[in-house]
Amino acid sequence: MAGTSRGSTRSRASKSSTENPQIRNPNRILRKDKTRNNSLIRIFSVNLKFLIGFGIIAFAIAILFICTLINPMEKPQKPRVITPLPAPKLMDLPMFQGAHRESLYWGTYRPQVYFGVRARTPQSLVAGLMWLGVKNERYFMRHVCQDSDELKQYGWTSHNGRDYGHQVLSEQTMTLTTSFLKSKDHGSGYGGDWAVRIGVQSNESVPDEEMLKTAHLFFYVADEGGKSLTLGSRVLDIHGDSILASGSRSDIGDWQLHLFSEDVSGVHYSGFKTPHIHNLSDLVQANLAVQARQFGHLQLSDSSDDSPSILVFQISARIPFKADIVFLSGTSTRDSRVEERASRLTGTSLTSLFSEKQKEFDNKFKKSFILSDELGLEPVTVGKAALGNMLGGIGYFFGQSKISLPSISTPNAGDNSVLYWPAELYTAVPSRPFFPRGFLWDEGFHQLLIWRWDVYISLDIIGHWLDLMNIDGWIPRELILGAEALSKVPEEFVLQHPTNGNPPTLFLALRDLISKLKKEKFAATEARDISVFLDRAFVRLEAWFKWFNTTQAGKEMGSYYWHGRDTATIRELNPKTLSSGLDDYPRASHPSEDERHVDLRCWMHLAADSMHSIAELLKMDKDIKKEYSSTAKLLSDFKLLNKMHLDTANGAYCDYGNHTEKVQLTWKIVETGSNYPRREFIREVLEKPVLQLVPHLGYVSLFPFILRLIPPDSQILESQLDLISNKSILWTDFGLRSLSKTSSMYMKRNTEHDPPYWRGPIWIPLNYLIVSSLHHYSQEPGPYRERAKTVYNELRSNLIRNIVGNYKRTGYLWEQYDPKKGKGKGARLFTGWTATVLLIMAEAYHEV
Repeated sequence: MAGTSRGSTRSRASKSSTENPQIRNPNRILRKDKTRNNSLIRIFSVNLKFLIGFGIIAFAIAILFICTLINPMEKPQKPRVITPLPAPKLMDLPMFQGAHRESLYWGTYRPQVYFGVRARTPQSLVAGLMWLGVKNERYFMRHVCQDSDELKQYGWTSHNGRDYGHQVLSEQTMTLTTSFLKSKDHGSGYGGDWAVRIGVQSNESVPDEEMLKTAHLFFYVADEGGKSLTLGSRVLDIHGDSILASGSRSDIGDWQLHLFSEDVSGVHYSGFKTPHIHNLSDLVQANLAVQARQFGHLQLSDSSDDSPSILVFQISARIPFKADIVFLSGTSTRDSRVEERASRLTGTSLTSLFSEKQKEFDNKFKKSFILSDELGLEPVTVGKAALGNMLGGIGYFFGQSKISLPSISTPNAGDNSVLYWPAELYTAVPSRPFFPRGFLWDEGFHQLLIWRWDVYISLDIIGHWLDLMNIDGWIPRELILGAEALSKVPEEFVLQHPTNGNPPTLFLALRDLISKLKKEKFAATEARDISVFLDRAFVRLEAWFKWFNTTQAGKEMGSYYWHGRDTATIRELNPKTLSSGLDDYPRASHPSEDERHVDLRCWMHLAADSMHSIAELLKMDKDIKKEYSSTAKLLSDFKLLNKMHLDTANGAYCDYGNHTEKVQLTWKIVETGSNYPRREFIREVLEKPVLQLVPHLGYVSLFPFILRLIPPDSQILESQLDLISNKSILWTDFGLRSLSKTSSMYMKRNTEHDPPYWRGPIWIPLNYLIVSSLHHYSQEPGPYRERAKTVYNELRSNLIRNIVGNYKRTGYLWEQYDPKKGKGKGARLFTGWTATVLLIMAEAYHEV
């Protein structure tokens, strides 16, 4: 574009010099001036000093004028990396306004806490639950999800993503349940009302000790905008009134928070004023500690800061007990309907509503995910928990991401970073205790479930992600928005790098939607809205595709490599490839621009083919269709694929790059500049690397199989089936391991502190993709059809049995599974892409 501008300038200058006769013949001016030479000299001699002074002043004025035009005091132009793509936003589509937007206004959109409610708006009114758990006869505060709390089990057993959810939280000494429900009544404000029922039961075989017979819950309400809240009469001991707190907001009008419980006699409270609520549990603990030291009881101080923006209510009662907490919006009308609305959301009426919603959830689950009776009841329970936690783990975040600017010096950014524009994100999350934020490549797997349950929630989430695209077509791979999200992220992972991508897995879900549209599997209104969505999304998807196709392209036509690998590391056995999503999966030992990554090549084929399908569906210009068709054809060229990546010795596909196997980590004494040298694990290269296929077999070796680029009659397909089913390579009785047992990197640490991650453990999303393709090839005519069917049935059975067994023993779905014994490992409550086990159970596979 810049070259075009410069060319246009040159053309205009040439044209002007040709059309102006004085400029065309400059000698004419000189001749004319010579006729007036004497008079000019006389004037000049008389006023020499004046003219010199005048000239200096005129020159200064001219310089000032030019400087004013340039305006050096003006802020530098916004860097491209934080400039939004100039295209209509998907979230401005009519389908996401009106009733849809209001129906999703309130929700359990705070996945990082055990129970929390907020609205899909910045500076929301938020609510949440804390409680005191007992362990080894000591009290511990529970609020933010964390493994160190050692809950036996927690998570949503059912959740519909909109207006209902039921959660079980099993402590050492008691079990809590939180049931959430929304209601839109006549007279309620925007978004309606909501209620939560908290139940507390004692666990069996708990010692008969006094401290274990009473439960201490702390329910709070806070205004993120800092607006003050008003204490209700319930906590001021006015008999017969249920109001805990009240206030007013421009979005929902006047509101009230009520408590109804026959088991709770008194409520204590404390008020706080703080700019953030992520440290609220610390404030409550400090308040309780002061009370315990001074008065000898666990009781809030019944006091508050002036004009508190947070109110915390202590609800203590003998176990068992239950309490209904009701939030009413639009309460300014002083008529009986407010009381009627409150009573409808409490007691037996609320019980009936919960029962109806649970029945609706069960029926819809049965219809959306058809599970064979042969699986039995336990897999159904696990499937519902997988879906419930996926939908219950959807969060809403608002804030600014921190973006690196490695080659640009910006004012007030000594670390060469800059903030992305303020943005909102509505997204599912991988894991509530460990990763309660948005991850781009996880989200494509999440949407494979969510679109089957509620296509509008799915489109809403995908739209939020695509609206985060910058002018170059880049989307941050990890979104850390707001103080609560930031509080859960180690500092080294906060900065996002605009040179690095993430697998474009959103195309997995979009491709499914396109396929179902073509098969007319949607209702007429849904089909129309999906088409409208794709039509507006096309410019963003196109920019995203072109970002990959230019920034991640390799040296050879049709080759790609993941950027972001550390070329100078001395502490990693194999430099990580975080942008690929496979982290420490072994690539070429020495990162370089000569690399070719087979997984990225296959992702690009999926993206190009999906873009072509969207263009066809929308009946776009033939040149657009041809562009993507040609790219997809190039990337599906089987001969070219094999030439670039096939290891003919074992029929496996490999990366290509500057590589040597003679690399190890050894302990060395490192001088630190102080008097005390340090002993560190340092990378040692014992052999010069050469350009070659990288001889590691694992998930990457199967990507052409995963994305079905291998013809069903090719002998290479047989080799891939051998690779999958070989117990000495990838096969286990619990699923396929991520890296072959024969690899020199198998289960090897990557640094002193980094245990193997994608170097052997079993990961469910890649197993899902492999099972999907096995199912595909078992349906395709060819000599390996029956073999594919046999391997498919065995692998599917192994995965289901192991995941269900782990859930039964531990109460959780896990991030990964041990290849030796099948035990769940890594982050627990990992109901992000591990939830794709439900799709395996239902044999609901992605389209390619």
